[in-house]
Order: sequence, then structure tokens, then C-alpha cells
Amino acid sequence: MSLLLTNLKHFGITFLILLSALVCFGLSIGADAHLFEDKLAYQLEGEVHVFFEDGQTVAHVIKGDNDRGFTVETVVLASAAANGLVAGDQVDPNGQAKPYIEKSSAGATKLKLVFPEDGSHFDVDISSLANIDDSLTIPTITTPADLFQDGEPIIAISDIESGFGAFRQFLVAHGVADLQLNWTFGKGHLVLVGDFVDRGASTTQVLWAIYKLEQAAREAGGQVHFIIGNHEIKNLQGNFQSANEKYFYIAGMLGKQQYQLFDDNALLGRWLASKNVLEVINGVAFVHGGLHPDLAKYQMSVAEINQIVRSGYRTLYYSPATVSKTSFLQSSTTGPAWYRGYFKDDLTQQAVEQGLTAIGATAVVVGHTLQSEVNARFNHKVFAIDVKHPKDYLTSFPLRSSEGLLIKNGQYFRLTEDGEIAAL
Repeated sequence: MSLLLTNLKHFGITFLILLSALVCFGLSIGADAHLFEDKLAYQLEGEVHVFFEDGQTVAHVIKGDNDRGFTVETVVLASAAANGLVAGDQVDPNGQAKPYIEKSSAGATKLKLVFPEDGSHFDVDISSLANIDDSLTIPTITTPADLFQDGEPIIAISDIESGFGAFRQFLVAHGVADLQLNWTFGKGHLVLVGDFVDRGASTTQVLWAIYKLEQAAREAGGQVHFIIGNHEIKNLQGNFQSANEKYFYIAGMLGKQQYQLFDDNALLGRWLASKNVLEVINGVAFVHGGLHPDLAKYQMSVAEINQIVRSGYRTLYYSPATVSKTSFLQSSTTGPAWYRGYFKDDLTQQAVEQGLTAIGATAVVVGHTLQSEVNARFNHKVFAIDVKHPKDYLTSFPLRSSEGLLIKNGQYFRLTEDGEIAAL
């Protein structure tokens, strides 16, 4: 008996030593574990998606739950027959979709987006859907500019990955917006450096939040720049391997295939497809992956780079037999939404500056490649800002923490989720 107890004791000690070593190794390489998941992640009540169907702009709203059963309410927002936004008494005439679609006394039509984790909500003004082209009731969505020079401050954050709570908390902590996502950053620039979709349960909330922030910033003289990352491209191409499984069921409940949530007949899909992969603001380039040194060989402007990459947003990439500037830019290795060369040992300072010189930039801000914290590389020519943001509905070990970047008066600062600012 004593021998058995001794062996069990040795086994227990050995197990604890190995477990401790495994945990230490995991922490050293940046691994973490999701310990608990809140079932609210799968609440579908209040999911709102807008589509262009049969000469009308319509909103589909999911109501209910597994216990009560689900219904999908369809509300006509704009009609070719009405030559614009439908009258106030035609929006949700039976009150069925309320409180998720409402017409205010001032005449504005708004969506109400709910965040189930804490029960909060924010409104999105979609009155601009009255701006239709001829008989198709499709709003005019213009491609953003890609060059800006105004000396205003810039805050950048990347790789939110459908984490609405962390995104909102960061914006509030650094004076970009309030809890209802009203813009508070004046004439400043908010740059979202790709991968705001996938790997999380709040894709809908994150995208509508950005849509709202764009409008609010513009009205205040500021700018929101949504730079497309490789995961936005994947969604536009119909690749949902990294998407939360609930969106497969949401699409089905709306009578759609999942790719139709982001195709050209979906408001969010058409809006996403208008975005740039690269922008230069006050001399600093913002791109999700990076700028391959060979970019200089092709002698392209920022506008041409964006046009070529954008032309492939809805086309699955494959390696062609002959390399061209199109295949170079759309490649999942060398393309600006995918490139990881800044984090490989064989890249030189000269090669980094070669890529910057090709587009007339003095530095570049990138996401895509995970870092332990926001940092500067290559003599402050490269700023890496992809960190592990907290996940909605998940408790992780170790705890995650959001970070971002501030550029002000030519200086660079690391921002933390609690509002702290540290020079880089």
C-alpha cells in the first residue's frame, strides 16, 4: 500500500512538473486557451442584414430563439416604384420588426444593432439608401481616396477578428467614439488595418459599427479608413473556413447561401468590396500584410495597386504559370494583404525602404502577423500592430489585451486598452 502511495505521489509530482513546463512553453510562444464560452454568442435575435432584391432594398430581421422558435421579418426600405426611400408609415407597418428598424420623427430610418453579451445597442442611420441609381434601388457606394495629407492625428488598430466588445472599448478609451459609437475624434483619422471579420461571433456588429463610424466621422470632418485584409478578401470570395458557424445558419434562415451575405446584392458586401488594400496618410502607408520589396519593379501608383487588388476581391486566387503584376499583387504570398516578410530574418533595411520608396511613403503600419505588443522595426520604418484582442463571449487564459497605434506630430505611440500611451 505504501509503495502504491509513493508511486502515485511520484506520478503526481511528475505530472505537475510536465504540466507547468507545458504551460510555460505555451506562454513563451504566445499560446492561450479559451476556458469558457457564453451561450449568448449564439443569440440570433436582432440580426439585421440588408439586401437589394427585385428592385427593392430590403432588411431581413431575425427574431426569436430556440425555445420560442424563430421568425424572419422582411421590411422594404427603398423601392424603385416609390423612387426612393419608402414613406415612414410603410417602414415596418405592423411593428413586427421593431425595435430593430425604426423611422424617427425627423425622417431618418435607422437600424438598431444589439450586442447580446451586455445587452447594449447602437443605431445605424441608413437613410442614404434613398440615394438610388435609376430603377435598381442600389445605393451609390464610392471607392475611398487612397492618399491623404492634412497633418491630423491618426489612430490605427488591426485584426479585431469580429470582437465588437474589445473594439468599442479601445475606441472609447482613446477618445475616438463613445459607447453608442458617436464620433469624438474631431478631424482625426481612424485606420482599421484589416481582418475585422472571422474568428469571432460579432461579425455583424463589427461591420455595422464601422459603417456607422464612417458616416459619423465624415460629418465631423474626420475619416475612417477600412483597409481590406486577407480575411475580408476571403469572405468576399466566399471562403468562410474561419467564420463563426452561426453565420452559416443565419444565412440559411434568411433564405441565402453564406456567400450571399457579402455578395454585390448585400449592402455590407457591396460596401466591403469598395474598400482599398493600401492607403497613405500623412506619408505613412497602411496595409494589412506589407509591401514586398519587389513592388518597386512594377512602378505602380497606390491607385493602380488598389485597382488591381480590388479586381480580384471576388475571384479565387491561384498561382498562374506566368507571373504578372496582377498575380504578384493578388498572391497569398507577395500580395499586400498577405505578405509577412517584415518578420523574417532575411529581410534587410534596404529592402524595406525599397518597398516604401515605391509608393512614396516614409513608414508602414501593418497587421496580419501576431505580436506580443505593438512595436517598431527596421529603424522605425515598420510598425507592427496585430495583437491578441479579447474575444467576445470567451474567457481566455492568459487574459488578452487590446493595443493600437497613435501617430501625432510625426511621433509614434503605443496605445493600450485602458487608455495608456507610451512612446515607441
